[in-house]
Amino acid sequence: MKKTLFVLLKVLGIILLVIIALLVIMYAVNAVSNRSEEAKIQSYGQHVTVDGKNMNVLIQGSGEETIVLFPGYGTAAPALDFKPLVDELAPFYKVVVVEPFGYGLSDITEKERTIENITSELHEALQQLKIDRYILMGHSISGIYGLEYVNQYRNEVSAFVGIDTSVPAQGGGEELPVDAMKMLKDSGFYRLLLKLSPDQVIAPDVDEETKEQIRILTLRNMMNANIANESKYFDDNFKAVEHKQFPADLPLIFFLDGSSTDVENWIPMHEEQVKDSINGKVVTMEDGTHYLHHQYSKEITEQFRAFMSEIAAD
Repeated sequence: MKKTLFVLLKVLGIILLVIIALLVIMYAVNAVSNRSEEAKIQSYGQHVTVDGKNMNVLIQGSGEETIVLFPGYGTAAPALDFKPLVDELAPFYKVVVVEPFGYGLSDITEKERTIENITSELHEALQQLKIDRYILMGHSISGIYGLEYVNQYRNEVSAFVGIDTSVPAQGGGEELPVDAMKMLKDSGFYRLLLKLSPDQVIAPDVDEETKEQIRILTLRNMMNANIANESKYFDDNFKAVEHKQFPADLPLIFFLDGSSTDVENWIPMHEEQVKDSINGKVVTMEDGTHYLHHQYSKEITEQFRAFMSEIAAD
């Protein structure tokens, strides 16, 4: 009996040592890979100074009207994530992709990620670029930031376009398990998961080089200080706009995933947002995902242009 117990303890000890060794190797490989990948990051866009920090902005196209694109929460590299949509819009518009602090190639800021700070930083970036009249187009949580933004800077925004955007009525939800997610990243386990299942990297249909840049920036930016802090303000930021509406005279169009079941009454809540708009519209796209701009960039561009042409003709 004692011999059996000794053998069992020995086996358990060996298993424990193997697990510890694997964790140490995984951590070391991740640390070395992080350093080597930093040198592989390819610059895109340009920097503008906002509150003493560098904010990265990509500008493409030279149309008379300007479209400003703002990303959904946690998008690792917004300018690369929006690439299919930018390519479709650029022949007709000047397209500006703003990467908030902590996103893409932008710096990290010490400021709290409140809705007031996020929107004022976006405005300051556009001011630095001398852009004072534009269409604001946002994805996901940008529906919340966009609602605040157009109420603050109504005279500058000529239309708002939502791509499966959040609405105040859905609420901020529960705070993300930030510490656990950071542990996954810092331990190297998240890197291993992406290695075993590359499809977990959220990326549009782009060339392999761009996909690799998105992978690198995903590993670098996941749950950094700004993105982690932003999640802590979800509830406060949603509550900040729960009694606000889009101005009735502002052209407003939402492109929604028609098959979404993640949020109850997803489509009716957006229909409620446009009901008082002089020019408001909800477009549903079946068989889509939350990242409609990955799949339907051409359709979004065509339908938006048709929407604006109808308004101009009235």
